[in-house]
Amino acid sequence: MKRAATYLLVGAPGSGKGTQGVTLGKLPGFFHCACGDVFRALDLRTPIGQAFLEYSSKGCLVPDEITVQLWMTRLRALVDDHNFKPEVDRLLLDGIPRNVSQARLMDEVLDVQKVFHLCCPDRDKLFARMKKRALKDNRIDDANDDVIRRRLEIFDEESAALLAHYSTKEVHRIDAGEPAHTVLYEILKTLV
Repeated sequence: MKRAATYLLVGAPGSGKGTQGVTLGKLPGFFHCACGDVFRALDLRTPIGQAFLEYSSKGCLVPDEITVQLWMTRLRALVDDHNFKPEVDRLLLDGIPRNVSQARLMDEVLDVQKVFHLCCPDRDKLFARMKKRALKDNRIDDANDDVIRRRLEIFDEESAALLAHYSTKEVHRIDAGEPAHTVLYEILKTLV
């Protein structure tokens, strides 16, 4: 598969990566792929589904090799079904790569053009967004305070190294505490 021109949406859980990805994915020439959606579509009766549930219910991340393997399988299926066309579409990723190990595993298929770092230092705002999302979208991974706290800690531990993995020229810091339309505008300004 040809290396895909890729834009990464990086941010803590609740920072709006999915919201921005879905919106940008509706633009011609863009294709949004959320790692969380790939996981939530797993059949939880299968061994890989059970492994995912074991990790996610504790607020832990699925090991990097398994995560990337699942994502690559999904991406190949999207290409085979002609939903994603890497020769013409720009890939928007949110939730993956999550750390440097995943980024290195994915380097062979991704040509990262820009990284949008959606920053939101107001943890109360992130908690409120995640609780609202848990109720609205029936996302059990967002319902428990301890799980949310652990997911935020993991993001904080891994994000600095991930952002450093990409050149400062590629990383655009955006205040995710702003309304969604303002965040979208800031992203779009860098794409023109």
